[in-house]
Amino acid sequence: MPTPLFVSDNDLLTALKAGRSSAYKEIYDRYWQVLYRFSRKMLQDENVAKDVVQEVFTILWAKRESQNTAVPLAAYLYTLTRNRILDLVKRTKVENRYLESLTSFIQLNHATPDRLYIEKELYDQIEREIQHLPEKMRRIFEMSRKEYKSNQEIADELQISNKTVKNQLSTALKTLRNKLGDTMNTYLIFF
Repeated sequence: MPTPLFVSDNDLLTALKAGRSSAYKEIYDRYWQVLYRFSRKMLQDENVAKDVVQEVFTILWAKRESQNTAVPLAAYLYTLTRNRILDLVKRTKVENRYLESLTSFIQLNHATPDRLYIEKELYDQIEREIQHLPEKMRRIFEMSRKEYKSNQEIADELQISNKTVKNQLSTALKTLRNKLGDTMNTYLIFF
């Protein structure tokens, strides 16, 4: 294990404030794992926790010149991480409330011009993304969601295994969710 270049956190902060990337690397090496564990415990999601910690270190580097060397580094990093987590939770709650509101509005079945326009735009966006799926995956997805065929019916018709159908549908849904986000959930309400 290499010997740390800086012994104390105060030395690290001073060097970081001076713009030394070696100090940044040392802080990253010392604190990434503990901040990641803290984030993962709070968020219960490995990927989101990694994103939060990455944001924390990005902020640390971006604001390095204005760092207060009187504040303990560990406390600063934990506070920054906690605040990023709270921001994320708040933003997620707002997004969920918006999606619930949109879903509720859609379920009321108001045939207003705005609603019809929104539905058409939503449908068109989803259709564009479905058309970008690989041909076999797109066909399986459309047979399942538009023709309402069971996995076994699709497997029999296309002469493939039931497991292949399940895998293709799962991959298609993941791909669409990644591209469309919450829009995909609304799609599942319609179809």
